[in-house]
Amino acid sequence: MEIQWRKSSRSSDSDGSNCLELAEQGGEILIRESDNPDVIIRTTRVKLRAFLGGAKQGEFDDLA
Repeated sequence: MEIQWRKSSRSSDSDGSNCLELAEQGGEILIRESDNPDVIIRTTRVKLRAFLGGAKQGEFDDLA
């Protein structure tokens, strides 16, 4: 089964290569960069939820 990658509608690069993509496979969450798709980070929903919660609260704004 082919992995269905998803990216944010806020990805601003016109060719779509300047963004992060996420997918789900076998209960894991996969994360990759569009311009380097061979490098994939695997994580869990619990860890991703914790990270997104912090991001929504602005904990990483100084890095953007």
